[in-house]
Amino acid sequence: MRIHRILAMGMFFITLMANAENVIRVSTNQTDLVLKVADDGRLYQSYLGEHLKYEADLKHLPQGTEAFLTHGMEDYFEPALDIRHADHNASTLLKYVKHEVSKTEDGATQTTILLEDPVYKTQVQLYYVAYAEENIIKTWSEIANMEKKAVNMAKYASSMLHLTGGKYYLSEFSGDWADEAHITTTPLAFGKKVMDTKLGSRANLFTPPMFILSVGEPATEESGQVLFGQLGWTGNFRFTFEVDQKDGLRVISGINPYFSEYELKSKETFRTPEFFFTLSQNGLGQASRDFHDWARKYQLKDGQEDRLTLLNNWESTFFDFNEEKLLGLMGEAVKLGVDMFLLDDGWFGNKYPRKDDHQGLGDWEETADKLPGKVTALVEGAQKQGIKFGIWIEPEMVNPKSELYEKHKDWVITLPNREEYYFRNQLVLDLSNPEVQDYVYGIVDNLMTKYPGIAFFKWDCNSPITNIYSPYLKEKQQHLYVEHVRGLYNVLERIKAKYPKLPMMLCSGGSGRIDYKALSYFTEFWASDNTDPLERLFIQHAYSYFYPAKSICCHVTSWNRNANIKFRVEVAMMGKLGFDIKRADMTEDEAQYCHDAVVNYKRLRPCIMEGDMYHLYSPYEGPHVVNQFVDKEKKQSVMFTFNTNPRYGERNAPVKLRGLDADRMYRVREINLWPGASSWLGCNDKTYSGQYLMSVGLDVLTTHKLLSHVLEITAE
Repeated sequence: MRIHRILAMGMFFITLMANAENVIRVSTNQTDLVLKVADDGRLYQSYLGEHLKYEADLKHLPQGTEAFLTHGMEDYFEPALDIRHADHNASTLLKYVKHEVSKTEDGATQTTILLEDPVYKTQVQLYYVAYAEENIIKTWSEIANMEKKAVNMAKYASSMLHLTGGKYYLSEFSGDWADEAHITTTPLAFGKKVMDTKLGSRANLFTPPMFILSVGEPATEESGQVLFGQLGWTGNFRFTFEVDQKDGLRVISGINPYFSEYELKSKETFRTPEFFFTLSQNGLGQASRDFHDWARKYQLKDGQEDRLTLLNNWESTFFDFNEEKLLGLMGEAVKLGVDMFLLDDGWFGNKYPRKDDHQGLGDWEETADKLPGKVTALVEGAQKQGIKFGIWIEPEMVNPKSELYEKHKDWVITLPNREEYYFRNQLVLDLSNPEVQDYVYGIVDNLMTKYPGIAFFKWDCNSPITNIYSPYLKEKQQHLYVEHVRGLYNVLERIKAKYPKLPMMLCSGGSGRIDYKALSYFTEFWASDNTDPLERLFIQHAYSYFYPAKSICCHVTSWNRNANIKFRVEVAMMGKLGFDIKRADMTEDEAQYCHDAVVNYKRLRPCIMEGDMYHLYSPYEGPHVVNQFVDKEKKQSVMFTFNTNPRYGERNAPVKLRGLDADRMYRVREINLWPGASSWLGCNDKTYSGQYLMSVGLDVLTTHKLLSHVLEITAE
């Protein structure tokens, strides 16, 4: 094998002769993806697995399966690419041309492989960006039409991966509003399993674009080979898992081709969304921590910066508030000790005042009789009390009962000749239209221009696309799902460019819209409208596999009063803490407890937000949940324990901690105690070695229902 290396302008270019057994290696410190160019000039995936230490071994790898299967040639299985050429021929054959390896701006290694159809000159570039330390690979494709006329793409995947483990177990996340992210694991047998959505804007409502795939046997927290995959696309997606007759598995990820055949003009290039994956040899926990490290450093907006604690008015007032009441609630935020007061829905509309969710959406002017001092009075009121002010918007949506709808029905996705169907009494604005993009961008820009003291936006999105017709796209309706999402990204890019440090929460009525492309514009997301702490233990557990604690908004509310305020607060402390509760309804002890818990949370926030997370006891495994966070220096750890519904007389083993330094001594101290109470745990205020804590463990589980403890573990 001959490889010619040329160093130029800080980039390594590798040109390979297509008639040799050429090897292209995409590597992290833990994983290798090996591609080979065969004698027929086509590209094959030879290997995906544990990092191979000796490069000389690469020549022994089998040829494997074609890396980016196309339609019209050997159509045995689902293709990644299906193009209808200008002459109506539906075949595409891709041959290797060249590849290059370079360093990205953030220090990762990018491999770009150019493939071309020798007949139609269709070009496909496959991109692989490897983050060595974090063990994450980002991949996408670009398809270029080099014909003289337009072509139509019926399928256009971001990624195709091949696995050869023989047995595969797929874990998916599914649910509904207030019932999100149930984890179910099923074996994959011969044939296809498809996970997809067709909801358009609020596309993650039933299932988010992420999966866990165990190879060989079901992975545990600490053992097993497991692949985590996530698509960065805030619209319709599809994952296809196909097991062939030889027990090989193909995983195809990308935009859902449903009603999305895309016409590609001559010399036009289509870029697919990015697919992110990690392959762990050490179980679920390692894959999860790798995703967290990568996200904080490279993908999540302001991923290495702090997050604001807050008090939201929604459950205190719903739509029934005025300026005086809001200013009073700001005083409650100050007493709680949080950083910000967040005004939720109901502050806008005059011809159709926003008194409920049936009207006013789209008319972004303060309701005069509710807010006579406008947002100015609220921003200034918050500043006088020493806190920040944030505000709710839902800029992509419109109520039919609104001035915006009356003036610009042509901006709304709606059928011209049928009765309108409303989801939550609203419709979706057509973001494929540049005028609508300007309007939506202007909602944020106008508020920030008039009220630069606004410190935070809660960006909601409560309806999927219904009445599926774009007045703007006219004869190209099949482009709507794609162009709508692209329009959203155009808006968010403009906001990020002008207001780069503006924190925003991605809400969407719960987890109806969560992916790592969206989270490059948002600092955090709202995991569910269901804030029952028992349900939240399941929901937060599921999302914590892919998303770090600082990205998951967790609010203390009045849901499930069988759980006391301590239990509810401590569930919320495992993410980005907020309150949505009437302080006036609390007893003095409850209010004091919440204030003290906020103080503790702010002190421990670096460990929780930036540290490594360990799922010690899963809510799926029994009546106890235990999570542990450990800072990167292994000097501090925080452990949260919850007894949910233990049985009478059950016997509980000590909980073994993880991630500590075995040779250090650690003092264990229970914090977040009820006012005037002292800890009755036998381990409280005692010193143990890290080895003892990880090998023997602590007796912290009991048979008391809905009881929680928080332990701070500090190196001495």
